[in-house]
Amino acid sequence: MAFRILAINPGSTSTKIALFEDEQEKWSETQRYDVDVLSHYAGIPAQEPFRLKEIKKTLQKHGEDITTIDAFVGRGGLLRPIPGGTYNISERMLEDLRSCKYGAHASNLGAPLAKHLADEAGGKPAFIVDPVVVDEMIDEARLSGLPGIDRKSIFHALNQKAVARRAAAEMGKKYEEVNLVVAHMGGGISVGAHEKGRVIDVNNALDGEGPFSPERAGSLPAGELVKYAFSGKIEMTELLRKLTGKGGLVAHLGTNDLREVERRMDEKDKHAELIFRAMAYQVAKEIASRAAALSGKVDLVVLTGGLAYSQRFIKEIEERISFIAPVKVYPGEDEMKALAEGALRVLRGEEVAREYLD
Repeated sequence: MAFRILAINPGSTSTKIALFEDEQEKWSETQRYDVDVLSHYAGIPAQEPFRLKEIKKTLQKHGEDITTIDAFVGRGGLLRPIPGGTYNISERMLEDLRSCKYGAHASNLGAPLAKHLADEAGGKPAFIVDPVVVDEMIDEARLSGLPGIDRKSIFHALNQKAVARRAAAEMGKKYEEVNLVVAHMGGGISVGAHEKGRVIDVNNALDGEGPFSPERAGSLPAGELVKYAFSGKIEMTELLRKLTGKGGLVAHLGTNDLREVERRMDEKDKHAELIFRAMAYQVAKEIASRAAALSGKVDLVVLTGGLAYSQRFIKEIEERISFIAPVKVYPGEDEMKALAEGALRVLRGEEVAREYLD
């Protein structure tokens, strides 16, 4: 008999909901909210009752009796750094998410919404899976050249771990038996060194460390950045926006859409071609640096995320990194399935759910 799992993924102005029976998606919907409606709520945690009510409307529309659902899984939010895996939703976790102790983000609502529904369904299991704060870095990877300014592990953990497991399975092995370099390439780009089930080094994609991307500036020359920050020409809030939302392709070309960049390239726009190739070049360098973190013992390089749909972009990267290991491409990302699979591993007894402890 198949396990029925409801996955919940809150975004800034939407909530994705999907029902799975084992790995198979039965239905899915994306609820979209008017910004004016959300503006009436004093912060993200205050949106919880509204979003819960909207989810229940969708369940009712599909004729779902929540007592027939075996488990509920929400997108993990901003918590303290934790190892990867599937976690039971605890009161301490809910407290940290609702208080936004480690930062405010719509994903903080994933666990509270899943727990509400699980309790109403009769105390069913409620989980989160591989939140962005997954931290498995080795000590050497944390240090910078200035004490007190350490590198942080904040990345696309959910998709990276999911495609890593998929790639390992297609190799006939377990995730914990292989070494992979995984590059998630979307609005932000994160590249992780996966050593036998642990991401021992990865760039902080939230703050824009690493390659520049469609929306992030990436790592910048430190001295020039300091001079710019103290030039009096820019406020800190605007500089931060340039680093994490208005950098990369947006800064150079005024668009975050790689398809638009390729269209310009087809029209012989040399500047667009240079920026395109430079971004691919930086991704390739980041992949090579993760291969070094694995001492060159790489079984496979995995390319994923929305940019992986671009064959031209993939070719630019492959030409520079194919000497490292075979390359496998998984375009896009399937966060809902990744959430359901994390819950399913626990329900099947293949994995023990972790606890969020002090």
